[in-house]
Amino acid sequence: MVGSIPASATAELSAAPRSKAKQFSPWLDAWRRFRRHRLALVSTVVLSAIVLSVLFMPFVWSVPINEIDFTARLKGPSPAHPFGTDDLGQDLLSRMLYGGRISLAVAFAAMVVAIVVGTIIGAIAGMSRGWVGPALMWLTDLFLSLPPLPLLLLVIYLFRDSLKSVFGPEGGVFILIVLVVGGLRWMPAARLVRAQFLSLREKEFVEAARALGASRLRQVIRHILPNALGPVIVAATVDVAAAIIAESTLSFLGLGFPPDIPSWGRILFDAKDYLDIAPHWAMFPGVAIFLTVLSISFIGDGLRDALDPRKVM
Repeated sequence: MVGSIPASATAELSAAPRSKAKQFSPWLDAWRRFRRHRLALVSTVVLSAIVLSVLFMPFVWSVPINEIDFTARLKGPSPAHPFGTDDLGQDLLSRMLYGGRISLAVAFAAMVVAIVVGTIIGAIAGMSRGWVGPALMWLTDLFLSLPPLPLLLLVIYLFRDSLKSVFGPEGGVFILIVLVVGGLRWMPAARLVRAQFLSLREKEFVEAARALGASRLRQVIRHILPNALGPVIVAATVDVAAAIIAESTLSFLGLGFPPDIPSWGRILFDAKDYLDIAPHWAMFPGVAIFLTVLSISFIGDGLRDALDPRKVM
């Protein structure tokens, strides 16, 4: 027939949009933009090395964290003790590895608390059209005006003994620090999520879902929240870095974990009186905190650029 299209050409035309959509998927484009941020890429490698070390190195270096050896007090790095020893002759490498687990677990758990609370409050404030949204933002501004460090110290001082009696020394301090640090970091996430929801709820695809009878909860879960995840992920990286610093500050002030449960901040606190004669004791946890926080900050910068919808290939 004149003007008919061959079957092979029809197959090529039908396959072309699918291959193009597969090639230029949003997540693939985001990964390409993230790879262009060299510092973020290097920071991902550094953070992965730190996390893998604290998770798996204790199986290789199995020296007990509380093994006391007074004959090896305040020794510098050596083959027997690669990171040296403290004032009780305890191996600093094993304490650093165990302390890394504690510090990173506190940081990521506090981040989850902050992001979940902030997302819920921000979503409610962004979807509400009456007095609920302004009231929640007033509450957010109230928490933002409070001085975080004095409030953090006060809450931990008041409640740590009661939680220790219920969950034990380690569990009580862990739960309290996670709840307090996460409970004082939800406000930026709430403001960010509210701004995203205020913008997205007026978009055409949300209006179409509303016209088709979608409930408000379905609009949030299926249409609005997935499109607001980019800024939330970036905010999560900031919260991880802030939680690491907060836990280190509390441990350095003596309100964190007890001496027999090392964290990076606790090791720094114990080393403060020996900086002149044993600088290695404070150097290794200080470098670990510095590298971890710096890596997470650069990863957050890379994610911000990669997930920015205004960026194009």
